[in-house]
Amino acid sequence: MEGVLDASWCPLPSEELLLTHSISYALLSFCLWSISAAASLLLTFTAPCLTTAQRVVTVQEGPLYRTEGSHVTLWCKVSGYQGPAEQNFQWSIYLPSAPEREVQIVSTVDPSFPYAIYTQRVHGRGIFVERLQGDAVLLHITELQERDAGQYECHTPNTDERYFGSYSAKTNLSVIPDTLLASMASQALTLMEGDVLELTCEVSKSTAQHTHLSVGWYLLQGAGEHRPEEILTLTKDFTLKPGPSYEKRFLEGDVQLNKVGNTMYKLVIRGVKPSDQGLLYCEAAEWIEDPDKTWKDISRKETERTSLAVVSRDLSVDIAATEQFLSEGDTLQLNCVVGAPKSSSRHFEVIWLLNDTEVVKIDPHGVLTWKEEYEERAKLGQLRAFKPSNTVYVLTISEVELKDKGTYQCSVSEMKTPGDLHSIQTNVSSSHMHLSVSTSTPWVTVGDPLILQCQVQGATGPVSLHWWHLPPQHPGHKVLVATMEQDGTRSLGSAYQDSRTRGSLRLEKESSGTFTLVIPSTLDEDDGGQYRCEATQRSRGQNRTGKGEVALLESSMVSRIPTISYGQSFELFCQVNANYTLEEVPASVQWLFQPSQPTGPLQELVQVLPSGAVVWGRAQPHFQRKAQLVKDGTSFRLHIHSALPANEGTYQCKVEVWRRNILPLGQPAASTSSNAVEIKVVLPESKLQVATKDSSVEIASGNTAIECRVVFARNDSQFAVTWYLLPPLADETPLQIVRANYNSVLEYGFEFSSPAQKSRFLSQRVSSNIFQLQIVSANLRDGDRYYCVVEEWLWLVDGWYKLGEGTSGRTRLKFKFQGEQVLSLKTNHNISAREGEEVTLPCRLQGALLPGTHILATWFQVQSSGRDSALLSLHRDGSVEYPQERPAGRLYLRRPSAGDFSLTLSTVQSGDAGLYYCQLQKWQQQGEGEDWALRASARSGYTRLTTAPPGNAAGCRGLIALHGSSPHSPHFIPPAVVLLLLSITVLLSTQDFSFISSLCLLLPITGGVTIAKIAQ
Repeated sequence: MEGVLDASWCPLPSEELLLTHSISYALLSFCLWSISAAASLLLTFTAPCLTTAQRVVTVQEGPLYRTEGSHVTLWCKVSGYQGPAEQNFQWSIYLPSAPEREVQIVSTVDPSFPYAIYTQRVHGRGIFVERLQGDAVLLHITELQERDAGQYECHTPNTDERYFGSYSAKTNLSVIPDTLLASMASQALTLMEGDVLELTCEVSKSTAQHTHLSVGWYLLQGAGEHRPEEILTLTKDFTLKPGPSYEKRFLEGDVQLNKVGNTMYKLVIRGVKPSDQGLLYCEAAEWIEDPDKTWKDISRKETERTSLAVVSRDLSVDIAATEQFLSEGDTLQLNCVVGAPKSSSRHFEVIWLLNDTEVVKIDPHGVLTWKEEYEERAKLGQLRAFKPSNTVYVLTISEVELKDKGTYQCSVSEMKTPGDLHSIQTNVSSSHMHLSVSTSTPWVTVGDPLILQCQVQGATGPVSLHWWHLPPQHPGHKVLVATMEQDGTRSLGSAYQDSRTRGSLRLEKESSGTFTLVIPSTLDEDDGGQYRCEATQRSRGQNRTGKGEVALLESSMVSRIPTISYGQSFELFCQVNANYTLEEVPASVQWLFQPSQPTGPLQELVQVLPSGAVVWGRAQPHFQRKAQLVKDGTSFRLHIHSALPANEGTYQCKVEVWRRNILPLGQPAASTSSNAVEIKVVLPESKLQVATKDSSVEIASGNTAIECRVVFARNDSQFAVTWYLLPPLADETPLQIVRANYNSVLEYGFEFSSPAQKSRFLSQRVSSNIFQLQIVSANLRDGDRYYCVVEEWLWLVDGWYKLGEGTSGRTRLKFKFQGEQVLSLKTNHNISAREGEEVTLPCRLQGALLPGTHILATWFQVQSSGRDSALLSLHRDGSVEYPQERPAGRLYLRRPSAGDFSLTLSTVQSGDAGLYYCQLQKWQQQGEGEDWALRASARSGYTRLTTAPPGNAAGCRGLIALHGSSPHSPHFIPPAVVLLLLSITVLLSTQDFSFISSLCLLLPITGGVTIAKIAQ
């Protein structure tokens, strides 16, 4: 060790000691004296004296101000100690009335430690210590009292070989009055959907210290176990923060929080919704900035609650009769359709009326109550009322009489719960605006027009109208079709502006309340789904929208693409229309085809020449064995037997004619082509089911197998199985291990394509429905989750076709061992390093190793591919292996102790940034001359290494280079400073840059070298 100086051998002040506690002159002098002495020893190349680290106790920085009655916490931690990992802590206080007298409060080791004044509060958990980890605790005072003000001391009993360092630290806590007030009058409000809600909260404080306020509004729904939902908060930083459910409405300006005067805060919600109902309250918090620059809430107050009920406007009713003009004895059927979102979970009461007189009532349970004058006819079956669904109500009169003529009405009320007789919904026959939607084209073939009509009732003035399409492929999404403003101005949605796709859309106002939308040509099946009409009326300065009251119309699209099942035959017709008969002139018919995956222009299938000869095309030779040509007058037919997937595509016929009695024929006199017809061939339905239950496989060592089971499938199908490995990090892509196709040919993934990996991973079919992934010589690196993807394939005359696939559950591979588990530090670390410097990544065992035990240690770097890369392996015999050549020369295991396997990376590069971890295996020999057995294993937590360009530390290093100057040089540095600089050189490798900066400040301005020079 001669000529080498390790900074840990000399007692230097730690970073925390320099930053948070004053150091006496004597201690500083001692450190410099030790450095000077060590420098002398270094220059003469003799071994330095070995010293130990010093204990440092750190407590939360004060002074702290907390309000009376609040819950207070103070943290304390210790570092640089020797002895057990779990240190004990004792808290005391020095009261302002007796600043020299210690009053003991609580201890983690001694139950009798508290003085009598604190005994009851400690035993009742009013004061207690929470251990964060072995060397850090929190002191809790659950209800701060005025007498708790004073100077708090955190003391750690000595566990070191000798006293060296600090064993206690102090902080000041001041108790101030709680002056925060928050109030709001308790109310019970009932608003209609779309109304404006305004609530005002008064908040004030009179704290002498500088504090900030935050004011937030919250909504509480359901029973007490539900968490309140944040509406909008004015934070301590004077910014507005909406809750997740209110963010969109806040950005649209519908949710606001305004400060009125000095103490009043007003919440405004425009256009309230049923989701807003519940208990609303205001919460105020007072915040103070602590000396460590963090903000702490020292008081919180909640106001009284305001109950809000929102009455929905989303109920609409449409009534229709099968016949309006009847003769006596005919049957009358009336249908009442209720339009309401989420109707299946709502409860309606329906009343049928004739000339404003009640006939029958249907309650939410479907129970009928007939008026007395109709009871007899109902018993005879002449009158019937029932509800086929929760939104459809039917009244039937089987033998109408003259007294049955008149005006029928259907009145609907929504009930809070079945059996609740108090309606929360205004009767739909009132003056509110209601909408109904209908269509004269409920079934539409692609390319045909779609006609929609919206009827607006109850509007007291002009309305603006919006038509929306709700495609079934995207639930919750709506596409604007067209709008009409109150002045009659029309506009189309962006998806409907191109007249070349769907034609020129028309939106017409046929009467004051009737609007008709015509889409001339539907594009495809995507135009099916629901269409919504929304009407908005400007009333009393506010917009009233009927969007919640509209009926939703399902428009079904019928595809023009014929669908043929596999094996089914189909026939194509080519009808020719001409003002002469085709038999009178030479004519030819050509059938063209383009596969469903186009590879170019249409290909010739077959041509019938004027002579009657048939010429088959070469592009699709398989058609000749399956096709039959038929001619019947001016109609030509192509019949395809037993359709295959290869027959799927677009067909077209082309007819050419020549003039009569002209030979040779030459160019045709006329030709024409038919429209293209697309044929879709549907494969047999997949029956595949794969076991999806998660499982685990536990082994000690050796070979193992992961199972994949097919629960059900067709008898004539084959399977392709692909095995995947899930990396330990959840967001990484699964790695393909091996795929066995339906012919059992193996294909390995990139990460498993080496000969060594191929020899260890095999996919094998062990029975008709069970597949296994065989893992040979399984090791700890294989201990992750596996799953398989099974594809069902079927041979269909001309080739293999995939019917479907299924994914199995996850199987976790675990390793079990005998004896005690190797315990390594599981803590995750974040380490920063500058490029060009040296960094050490921690990996240490806890506890001593038993005699005859050897450790195999491997370091890994997590790769972006998800497969971890081994960097270095320390074998049982002490030899070191470097699997990768690139970083090998920069990797070291210094091994300062038998249980320390920390990895040192020299000359850090930007590409070294990433995640690292170590894996340890404990091996023990069974007996003398016997084999070694794996007894236990463990993997450390992740260490994240972040790299940065060279920074201020280079300034110190540049100065260190001057230590060889002569005493007469203007840059000469005294020996004491030389060793301090050499110590900084060693510390650079630890990346403790804040500590290095503190040491740099100890350097004098010597020989023309200034501190500015040091801080480059």
